[in-house]
Amino acid sequence: MPKTVYNTATTVDGFIADPDNSLEWLFSSPGGMPEEQDQRDEGVETPLDEMDEFMQGIGAICMGSTTYEWILRYEKLLEHPEKWGYPQPAWVFTSRDLPAVPGAKITFASGDVKAVHAAMTEAADGKDLWVIGGGDLVGQFFDAGLLDEIRVSLAPVFLGAGAPLLPRRILSDRLELIEAKPSGQFASLAYRVKH
Repeated sequence: MPKTVYNTATTVDGFIADPDNSLEWLFSSPGGMPEEQDQRDEGVETPLDEMDEFMQGIGAICMGSTTYEWILRYEKLLEHPEKWGYPQPAWVFTSRDLPAVPGAKITFASGDVKAVHAAMTEAADGKDLWVIGGGDLVGQFFDAGLLDEIRVSLAPVFLGAGAPLLPRRILSDRLELIEAKPSGQFASLAYRVKH
């Protein structure tokens, strides 16, 4: 049965972006940069390997406007739309007009996540849904009872401040650890959300 999954990288102190909403901290971590894909040690699984495998099971994605705008700027997607890394249909939650990446399958949305979740499920054609972030958007899926799994790659980084991983009070009775393993310099953790 398809799942709705939050899969992200986080710092040890629980931030997914720095105070400027940047992911530079992630890309400076060993194993955190896609360009390192060809330079990996044989037989050592990294977060990039895990993400490649994860993406094969994803049929639709969604993200918040801050995440989308950061990707637009970082990848210069309006000038280089070929760098858009998501072949799946994508939904971007926003309360304002944003430019679309030319040629990308993007729907801009606002309001209740339930309607978007239903559209994503239909578009995913039996595959899983990925809520990329940010944390508050993921929290809305959790609040609506639509989040099934939380997967985090814990980077060897402390930021001290920034965008929190998931700004909700979720206690251990709602989570079941289903995976914990080293992944290069990262630690990969996965929790099933109990409904």
